[in-house]
Amino acid sequence: MLTRNVAPGIHCVTESHVNFYLVEEDGGLLLVDAGLPTSWRVLVAALRELGRRPQDITALVLTHGHFDHLGIAERVRTELGAPVYIHDNDVPLTRHPRQYGRARPLTKYLLTQVRAMPIVAGLVARRAWWPAPVRRVERIRDEVLPVPGSPRVLFTPGHTLGHCALHFPDRDAVIAGDAMVTLNPYRGTTGPQIVSGAATADEERALESLGVIAETGATTVLVGHGPAWTEGAGKMVDLARRHGPS
Repeated sequence: MLTRNVAPGIHCVTESHVNFYLVEEDGGLLLVDAGLPTSWRVLVAALRELGRRPQDITALVLTHGHFDHLGIAERVRTELGAPVYIHDNDVPLTRHPRQYGRARPLTKYLLTQVRAMPIVAGLVARRAWWPAPVRRVERIRDEVLPVPGSPRVLFTPGHTLGHCALHFPDRDAVIAGDAMVTLNPYRGTTGPQIVSGAATADEERALESLGVIAETGATTVLVGHGPAWTEGAGKMVDLARRHGPS
């Protein structure tokens, strides 16, 4: 599913409660996150609806290395020749995407969170846990990336050790990845919050990291799971911190 202009020139593509983004600038496209292993056809359909082609994608930035954001990254790299950017700390996850840190055991959620079961079933059906490893990446070491949209990198560790959000000051928007979400796929709960400990390495650090998103003052925050937040980054961070770990 394509949602156009969730922020100026930024489009959201969603498959099975997982969001990834297309950022337009000067004829080129930036892809932010790479969905699920089945997301290629969804991406192609979204591009067609926008009047674009896969070849228009000139770079891919991964907010982090979890399996549900790596889905078609290697295909984008090999078939489109687009460099794949990710923070140093998450490079190991691009090669072994299921070997991620957790603050709490996953089994607890799978056995008790009834509201999340349809989400988990959809992810399993789309082979979410088995993306192709990314064979080559560009390590994020600059404050501003040389890609369409020229996003400013916000280091937001906690969900993973190398998680980064992307600030687009001229669009008054932040792509937060999973630094915070409006749908928690491990509990099925909605509203601003960090992802449950089943998929967050360090919950305390994740909550602390949200400060850099609040400091942007952005009106719109785009997330990896759930609808866009349009009531300001500061308010969203306050609500996520109030919600706390889960």
